[in-house]
Amino acid sequence: MLSKKIVKYIQSLSHKKLRDEEQAFIAEGPKVVEEFLASQSFTCKIICAEKQWLLSIKELIDTSKAAIYEIDEDSLKSISFLNTPNKVIAVFRKKEFTALPEVGNKITLVLDGISDPGNLGTIIRIADWFAIENIICSKNCVDCYNPKVVQSTMGSICRVNLFYEDLHSFISSHKFISVYAASLSGDSLSTFKNIDEGFILIGNESKGIGEKLLAISSYKITIPRYGHAESLNAAVATGIILSHVKHSPNLHEELN
Repeated sequence: MLSKKIVKYIQSLSHKKLRDEEQAFIAEGPKVVEEFLASQSFTCKIICAEKQWLLSIKELIDTSKAAIYEIDEDSLKSISFLNTPNKVIAVFRKKEFTALPEVGNKITLVLDGISDPGNLGTIIRIADWFAIENIICSKNCVDCYNPKVVQSTMGSICRVNLFYEDLHSFISSHKFISVYAASLSGDSLSTFKNIDEGFILIGNESKGIGEKLLAISSYKITIPRYGHAESLNAAVATGIILSHVKHSPNLHEELN
């Protein structure tokens, strides 16, 4: 049985302030938790799980050095952040970084004001799909360790690094890197050839990219519209753009 102290601690991690103070976050469900345990990039502090799941993954758990609590379905419901709790909830330490990533000779996603947890989680999964190593987020983006974000990444956050920076300063300090800003008023994506180095800048779901960032962007790009939809979801747009620019990663050509 879980103590009130453990229950209170796990529930407190729904708040960003407490996640920052504890340098910890929550992961739920067999697939997500197993991804974190197998990645070796995150230290597991606590595992609360049903007996059958614990037995099914005993070897991985034995190497984690986490505090293990065997609980029943009702106890899991009391600490879960999901509508339908799924066998296990675990607490991990955040990944620690000592420096910003190297951005030369690769594509890096840059996100301005992404506020929806589901959108950020999906963007992280898309980045993982296209082998994008790093995402630079503005400081007003939703926290990547928000439980909804972690859940919607389905484990991809284990393989994608996220950094929160002042984007204007970050981009200005990397003037040798071209910035491709997604904008409804940009040049058609179809006019761009494959890119193997650059910042792909994606804006807020409703407001788009801030004017100051647009002003220092190298190119504005847009996805051709054939119908009547006003705009695309930020994650959908990210996937379409990366599908185009990552088509042939060994080439680096810009505009015709």
